[in-house]
Amino acid sequence: MNNTLTLLGLLGREPSYGYDLKHSYDRYFGIEKALAFGQVYATLARMVRDQLILAVGEETGGGPDRKKYEITAAGQGRVRSWLFTPDVPSEALQSNLFAKTVIALLLDDDADRLLDLQRAEHMSRMRELTRAKKDAPLLKILMCDHGLFHIEADLRWIDLTTARLTQLKKELQHA
Repeated sequence: MNNTLTLLGLLGREPSYGYDLKHSYDRYFGIEKALAFGQVYATLARMVRDQLILAVGEETGGGPDRKKYEITAAGQGRVRSWLFTPDVPSEALQSNLFAKTVIALLLDDDADRLLDLQRAEHMSRMRELTRAKKDAPLLKILMCDHGLFHIEADLRWIDLTTARLTQLKKELQHA
């Protein structure tokens, strides 16, 4: 996920302080891993530099000054471009699991065991995500469903590859 464009998109709703922006991000996208304050402020500084946002006011108080940020027309254009540019599905055709499987076969090691261990790990994560959906708000349910569908695709690949290990091993030995 592109944190810069996500933060920029959140700023497109209304001007915001960095502190409030971080909490909005965490509410919508940081369910499993919150965004660090340092990352938010570094990103805001880059967006100001790139003229995607403006600092529109400062508020002084007991702590450091608070700056309010507002998206510029260039920033709005960047968000719209990002929103309506389709993502390339799975750019990397060779995942870590794919590489491990090939290496296990090249080393004449137990690729079946490797795939069984990975299947068990995937199933464990599926159970976690399924539990997380119980009584959750729709936003979290949809996020979990997204993860579950990716895991299901990986499990289909694991099953298909397991069924083809003997053939793949022969091909690798003759390559």
